[in-house]
Amino acid sequence: MRGYRTIKYTLFIFCYFFWVVSAVLIAVGIYAKIAKEKHVVDTLTVDPALLLIVVGSMMFLITFLGCFGALRNATCLLKTFLGTLTAILLVQIAAGVVGYLFTDMVMERTERLMMNTIVRYREDHDLENAIDFVQKKFQCCGVESYTDWRNNVYFECSDTNPSLEACGVPFSCCVGLQNQTVLNTMCGYGVQQLEESSAAEEVSTVGCLEKIVSWMKNNLLLVAALTGGLLLLEVGMMCLAAAQISRINKVQQQKKENASRSRAERKDSYWFPAFADFDDE
Repeated sequence: MRGYRTIKYTLFIFCYFFWVVSAVLIAVGIYAKIAKEKHVVDTLTVDPALLLIVVGSMMFLITFLGCFGALRNATCLLKTFLGTLTAILLVQIAAGVVGYLFTDMVMERTERLMMNTIVRYREDHDLENAIDFVQKKFQCCGVESYTDWRNNVYFECSDTNPSLEACGVPFSCCVGLQNQTVLNTMCGYGVQQLEESSAAEEVSTVGCLEKIVSWMKNNLLLVAALTGGLLLLEVGMMCLAAAQISRINKVQQQKKENASRSRAERKDSYWFPAFADFDDE
């Protein structure tokens, strides 16, 4: 009994933790959506707020099944929880295999997705902050190079562009100066008109895709540890759910056997009259 309680409440605690995390993700995503302008066109691939809501909702539903199923010993919910986690694990493994076998195709799709975020840079404040964070963190600019910003209408380098930022790049591309106390948000103006050697003195000219891939290669052990930890956590929760289902089924089977044995014993214990006649008439 003690082992069963350990399995039950360990699964419940894990599911409850991720259930709370998913609720926080949904709340943050909804707040970000409400705070946006109403005319912004949302798409799942380039909208961080919408992505938070979708991922949070899926986590909320899955972990709720695990929480309620573990707490109430509901095998139906636990089986649904186990099946969902199994499907997610298989999809993750398949995605990893496909990514390894078709690296060029994955890189092309990733580049296309990142280019779409550049096009929508000024349309979504959350997306704008995310891009600025990545460019500052990895000291990069654009997808392949700083000239990718010509695909954005605000930074397009043409005579017909009335924007003050024409032929420029966002300030997050700028090279940080030592002892700089005031942020110069105009440091990227006109950079696209310069040669790459001259532009490198003002901004980072290397694309973010190359920098991110390079960071992952240099920190391969960390990436592998995080990925392995996530997969191990999923497998652990699956094993706990399977163990609890097995224990519940075993107890139910024992109850059925005990009930059948009790009925048989009651039939055998009937009293008959001492001189009862059992001959067929």
